[in-house]
Amino acid sequence: MNSRKEVLIGFVVGIIANTFGTLGYILIFSDLGITETFEAAISQGHVGSLLALGAILNLVAFFGFLRLKRDHRARGVMVATLLTALLIMYFKFFK
Repeated sequence: MNSRKEVLIGFVVGIIANTFGTLGYILIFSDLGITETFEAAISQGHVGSLLALGAILNLVAFFGFLRLKRDHRARGVMVATLLTALLIMYFKFFK
């Protein structure tokens, strides 16, 4: 039961890392605001690319948890990354 909690913590960390990575990328590299960038990404079909660039921070979280010997939390980050990959596939093929 405790391992499920650790995986859930890792999943939440992965989602938060991806969100911060996406927002950070927008703030650093976009001349537009956050909402304008998302609207432009939706209209141009680049939402998947934004999510993929944001997922780079998941690498930091994943290897950080492995270094701290928190394998179940690293699994949670991996699940969040796989969910992001499925979301990217959805935007690439169906939007």
